[in-house]
Amino acid sequence: MKIVSYSIREDEMPALQNWQKEHPEVEVQIEKELLTPESAKKAQGADGVVVYQQKPYTRETLQALHDAGINKMSLRNVGTDNIDMDAAKELNFQITNVPVYSPNAIAEHAVWLMGRLLRREPEYSAKIAKRDLRWAPEIGQEMRMQTVGVIGTGHIGQVLIDIVRGFGAKVVCYDIYQNEKLKSEGLYVDSLDELYKQADIITLHVPSVKENIHMVNDDSISKMKDGVIIINASRGDLIDTDALIRGLDSGKIKAAGLDVYEKEVGVFNENWEGKQFPDARLENLLNRKNVIVTPHTAFYTETAVKNMIEIAHNSNVQLINSETPKNLVNLG
Repeated sequence: MKIVSYSIREDEMPALQNWQKEHPEVEVQIEKELLTPESAKKAQGADGVVVYQQKPYTRETLQALHDAGINKMSLRNVGTDNIDMDAAKELNFQITNVPVYSPNAIAEHAVWLMGRLLRREPEYSAKIAKRDLRWAPEIGQEMRMQTVGVIGTGHIGQVLIDIVRGFGAKVVCYDIYQNEKLKSEGLYVDSLDELYKQADIITLHVPSVKENIHMVNDDSISKMKDGVIIINASRGDLIDTDALIRGLDSGKIKAAGLDVYEKEVGVFNENWEGKQFPDARLENLLNRKNVIVTPHTAFYTETAVKNMIEIAHNSNVQLINSETPKNLVNLG
């Protein structure tokens, strides 16, 4: 059995090497480059591929894999919105993802963003860098005094709720698929408008599906409390960036913590030091002392990377063995 693993990073190598030791019957061909129509040719003669990237899996890419004899693909990530599903169906692909690799990693990161903004850490960092050690006027707020609005109560949302309640915060939630335990505790509100009305901090934990794209927009922002803090460690296109900037400019939005950005592909995970920065809107956000941007690193922990490697490769073996993994992606 042979698997070709694309876009393997150095930080993934220890986990992959351990997996290889535990599966000596599987030959793993390691490729550093991304899966493209050109690099897909390197899968010729293999039984399946394991991939991770932000660029789209286009019809051309899937066709190139198909032409190389591959129709079993395992993602090392959860998102599937970058796959041409029509092409995948037509080419008879079987695809798996890693729907749960470490909810704690993302939830902790989102809470970390909240805490840094509540205590005005970016502003203090800027002062301290200049050796200005005065307190005022950057007075902070306590988490226990906040109402945190959680949109999306899946694995990540549930972990986040536990964390912020540990600080003593009040929680209100909205999800079209309600969790019975949270429902019994009376945490759900009936509408997003009601959540917007109550929440001091709004954190997004929903997928990038058509209904959710730009769910944070001029209209929804207008319904939020004055001085709201917005956190997004989910998908960049959940927020209309222009509307976010307008909300920050007006003061309606007090602060924002963003681990994702709607135009992040080709910008995040690149070194722009000494180069012309390619995105004026992102530059705008990066220059604000009340905005924290992290480059899609909420997932990036040793635990999560290990789980992503192991689950993806285990799933690919299952596909090759004509088994049905629990994490098989529904192609529609």
